[in-house]
Amino acid sequence: MTSVQSLTWLPCGNRVLDLAHTHVMGILNVTPDSFSDGGRYSQLDAALRHAEAMVAAGATLIDVGGESTRPGAKAVSPLEELERVAPIVERIHRELDVIISVDTSTPAVMRETARLGAGLINDVRSLRRDGALDAAAATGLPVCLMHMLGEPGDMQDNPQYRDVTKEVGEFLAERMTQCASVGIPAERIILDPGFGFAKTLQHNLSLFKHMEALHALGRPLLVGVSRKSMIGQALNRPVGERLFGGLALAALASVKGARILRVHDVAETVDVVRMIAAVELAE
Repeated sequence: MTSVQSLTWLPCGNRVLDLAHTHVMGILNVTPDSFSDGGRYSQLDAALRHAEAMVAAGATLIDVGGESTRPGAKAVSPLEELERVAPIVERIHRELDVIISVDTSTPAVMRETARLGAGLINDVRSLRRDGALDAAAATGLPVCLMHMLGEPGDMQDNPQYRDVTKEVGEFLAERMTQCASVGIPAERIILDPGFGFAKTLQHNLSLFKHMEALHALGRPLLVGVSRKSMIGQALNRPVGERLFGGLALAALASVKGARILRVHDVAETVDVVRMIAAVELAE
């Protein structure tokens, strides 16, 4: 397995994440318009049952999102996002033994869900919304910074790079500097290359191939490619037929040193991670 800088335990609210090995993060979209499962888990009981199933399947984190970030997605109001997310965060915190990640760029959502038991802020905009840096710092929670150019509504409008891996690394380094300026230390940061966000298929493939270069930033990587269009484009598969391509990328990401795999298909991905670990631990 690729050598990765020695990592430490990451405090996530009232739980701790051991970054010495790869974890599976289950996706829980409580939105009506996400690209893969829009509307399926927008009701509280259905969302909680799905979270329970993912934890039972081996997820150590559940990523709760109330605003779709698919290409062309429209923004929702902070109040609407909070009304979608807050009740399920509160229920999961009360009923399940799992770290809750909140997929949000909204300062009010960060503050309130931290109060309700969230353990990680996962922001596709890397805390670039007004007030997000200060809000994230105030929670004391770790944050995941993701690379994206523009907004979900326009991010796929002809993205261009000279060297995609180098430029993603430079962007993430700059956001880490901004975090440090408000008191969020590097030790509380996770990095996401942002596959599928402001990137063509060739950008995504090149970034994945050279992902190890991002370890130079010294922080654990989160990889989210589950059911994404890069799989569909590479294999000519619709959303519902991208499992095997996604598992191939999950295995490759794990071997390349990713510490968190953000996925829809938890049980299958957990088997991939456990099988790789069994081989790596053999004498």
